[in-house]
Amino acid sequence: MQQLRQGRLSPRFRLLICLTLTLLAPWVIAAPQTQTSVSNYHYSDAHVHVVDFFQEGGPLPELIRAMDKGNIDHAMISGIPLMKKWHENEPKRPRYYAGDDAGMYWYSATDSYVAEAYRKLPKDQQARLHPFLCGFNPTDKNADKHLRQMLETYPDVWQGIGEVLTRHDDLTALTQDDTPRANNEAMYRVYRVAAEFGLPVLLHSNITSKRERNPLYISEINDALAAHTDVNFIWAHAGTSATLHRYQDKLDFLLAELKKLLANHKNLYVDLSWTVLESYLLNKDHKAVAGWVALVEQYPTRFMIGSDALGSYDKMGKALKEYTPFLDALSKETARKVARDNFLALLPPKPISDKLAKSQQDKD
Repeated sequence: MQQLRQGRLSPRFRLLICLTLTLLAPWVIAAPQTQTSVSNYHYSDAHVHVVDFFQEGGPLPELIRAMDKGNIDHAMISGIPLMKKWHENEPKRPRYYAGDDAGMYWYSATDSYVAEAYRKLPKDQQARLHPFLCGFNPTDKNADKHLRQMLETYPDVWQGIGEVLTRHDDLTALTQDDTPRANNEAMYRVYRVAAEFGLPVLLHSNITSKRERNPLYISEINDALAAHTDVNFIWAHAGTSATLHRYQDKLDFLLAELKKLLANHKNLYVDLSWTVLESYLLNKDHKAVAGWVALVEQYPTRFMIGSDALGSYDKMGKALKEYTPFLDALSKETARKVARDNFLALLPPKPISDKLAKSQQDKD
């Protein structure tokens, strides 16, 4: 201590101090630090179901409160076009569509529920919600008739069509009908209604099956895009699903196929909700994957995000916030578009009622 007070240190004492500092350095340098995004994103949730597969869901005022809490300015809302059957032979009511082997049936009343609930909201809350029609059987050539009836009954409500369920692995396998395809005649009639009224179509169409490690069904979405260039398609989950990933994990061909589709079809937009974030956009360290960042930057107006909420809204804000590492890897302008603006840009600029009135005048 006397050496310290006098400012003189022996060589041996200097060595002791150096060794001590070397041992302590990692603790000082590696002090706990929390890396957080400086961005405070506002969102449009491009994928929300206000009911589940039993046509049950929270009231829309609860959705508005969840949106306020989660920085969600706007949300697409739709019902679910399928109802899970509680079969006579099942002793317990299933909790999910995969809860037992009982089938699913197409349920058109889901649209009426959405429309009536929406109309009960105050105008300022209505302005934040964007209802989509979905309650039709995509293998039935009468589907377009249902759309026209709903548009005429609720002309002040509808702003899009979807989520249309085609090629949805186990889910559509349980339907008591043909396998729905994006490129069948029934759906082509639906697309013609979409074109007439300027409605975007949110389409679920798996890129492959549970077993095939190749883009088995890519031609179905490709055909629909090519045949209806006057319709804006939003490809739900970029053609993936949780069931596909349970069997195949990551689809190695997805990014390459998506690049080709975007290059060839200007009317293709991509919903990055549900199975896309963890499997593709982020790596195991929750860092943005460079290939996906580059693709989104190449087509900055063609991607959007969503929570894929299913009748419950308490996790919406958390689900969208999980995209922060990916959004932060984008340029600020692109991140804003993906988080909020791209979905809004696809909505019809005028109410459907205006086009219905013009259509009636043309008939007269």
